[in-house]
Amino acid sequence: MPDGIGFVELMESFGDDLTVVNAARVSFDKTSVELTEADKKLIKYLAKHNHNSPFFHPQARFRLKMPIFVCREWFRHTVGLARNEVSRRYVDSLPECWVPDAMNIRERDPKVKQGSKATAVSDAEEVYLLMKDHADTSLHTYQTLLERGVAPEVARSVLPQGMFSEFIETGSLAAYARICQLRLDPSAQKEIRDYATAVHECMSGIFPVSWEALMKTY
Repeated sequence: MPDGIGFVELMESFGDDLTVVNAARVSFDKTSVELTEADKKLIKYLAKHNHNSPFFHPQARFRLKMPIFVCREWFRHTVGLARNEVSRRYVDSLPECWVPDAMNIRERDPKVKQGSKATAVSDAEEVYLLMKDHADTSLHTYQTLLERGVAPEVARSVLPQGMFSEFIETGSLAAYARICQLRLDPSAQKEIRDYATAVHECMSGIFPVSWEALMKTY
C-alpha cells in the first residue's frame, strides 16, 4: 500500500476457471477436464446474463491490514464473505495509525455530498502536522491507560479511526468481484480503491477468464 503499513496478502485459493465451468455444467450432468474455448464462452455468458451461482464456488483467502475507517467501508460487503479480525480486547501492543502525507490531504469538494477533490488543501503541511500530532497523542494516551491498569477493552476507546486493523477474510469469486466492481469506481474513496486494486490484481491472476468476464459486466 502507498502508506507502507497496510497490505493485502493472498494466503490461499480454492478452485479456478474450470471450477466455474463445472459448477454450471453439472445442470446437464456434464464435466470439463480442461478449459476449452467453449468453456470460456460459457463463463462469459454466465457473467453477462448474471447467472452468478457458479461464481460462488471458487474462493480466495486474504490477510488484510487497513485503517479502521477503510475497514468499516470494506465490511459493508457481507454476502459470500467470512472474516476474523484482530481484537483489541485481547491485544494491547501499541497500534499503528494512518496519517496521509501532505499531498494526500485532499480538500473537500463542495459540489458533492461525499468525496474530495484531487488537490490537497492549501496548508497541507500544517494540516499534516496537526493530524500526526493527534495520532501520536492518542497512542500515548492509550499506552498511559494500559500502564495505569486500565483494561484493553476500555483503553481502546481513545484510539482514532485512523488506527490500522488486521483481519483474515475468505470470500467467493463472486463476492470479490462485487467488491471490486464498486470500490474501483472513481467515485470511491482513494484509500479503499488502493485495497480493491490489490485484490483485483490477485484475483485476475488466479481466475483470469472469470475475472475478466465479471469485471466487464460492470
